[in-house]
Amino acid sequence: MAKAKTELTGKQKAAILLISLGPDVSAEVYKHLTEEEIEQLTLEISSVRKVESNQKEEVMNQFHQIALAQDYISQGGIGYAKTVLEKALGEGEASQIINRLTASLQVRPFDFARKAEPSQILNFIQNEHPQTIALVLSYLDAEQSAQILSELPEDIQADIAKRIAVMDSTSPDVINEVEQILEKKLSATVTQDYTQTGGVQAVVEVLNGVDRSTERTILEELETQDPELAEEIKKRMFVFEDIVTLDNRSIQKVIREVDNEDLILSLKVASEEVQQVLFKNMSNRMAENFREEMEFMGPVRLRNVEEAQTRIVSAIRRLEEIGEIVIARGGGDDIIV
Repeated sequence: MAKAKTELTGKQKAAILLISLGPDVSAEVYKHLTEEEIEQLTLEISSVRKVESNQKEEVMNQFHQIALAQDYISQGGIGYAKTVLEKALGEGEASQIINRLTASLQVRPFDFARKAEPSQILNFIQNEHPQTIALVLSYLDAEQSAQILSELPEDIQADIAKRIAVMDSTSPDVINEVEQILEKKLSATVTQDYTQTGGVQAVVEVLNGVDRSTERTILEELETQDPELAEEIKKRMFVFEDIVTLDNRSIQKVIREVDNEDLILSLKVASEEVQQVLFKNMSNRMAENFREEMEFMGPVRLRNVEEAQTRIVSAIRRLEEIGEIVIARGGGDDIIV
């Protein structure tokens, strides 16, 4: 009596794939995994006693097909990938590959839009209902959403930011319906699962990318509409004035990192507290030179100052990302020196 064929799990397939690829390639793959993934995969590899030739062939073939499909998706979206695979492999097998790929890679809705220019997306959504705009922006990259939000009318910016912040899970039917709005002009993608999106962190990431004027307008409006939400967002953000919360070593690192002209412009209109903190962390000669520059600079455009402050804040956030400085957040985070 023949044994029933046992379906391999995702972990088993991954283990067989790495065994088949050899130690050098596997080591390179490990560099892109989390510690938990490495631990689970290593455990799975250690439990494999023997890889049958038919198993190896099947796993390698599946991996090759998924890699091709992912390449097609990056070129033209899921719809394009499905069309190409159907021509090459037939409708049934193509659907299986696409379903396997979207399940394993968790392809999100509006994948097509993340490949488009923000100006294109803005043209198609600017006249839609604020909830529709909020849904689309919550799925885009934060940088894209920031550019689009900055270009929308000021009277709806705060409303859209609030809708993103309070958004929870969204029905696949609603997502699919919104996607159809953009399908004719860009592309389309679908999802079968309820997808978690939006939330306070999503709107923080968007606001971190907008210009200072837009950021201030939105936060001021939110303080009127929903003070608790505005406070929560501000706790998670870092604005230029928050430089006073950094420790001296971090401030000195920032001063070395940013352009002197940006610092002088920013200090021109900064509060006394901000000026004192920055001057304290400069050499006496540098501080004196800055004071002289500010005195003889004359009137400056507010836009130029805001742009300089935005560049400084971007540098601070970048330094935090690479672990050069630590920003103390709201919510009781402890900083150990």
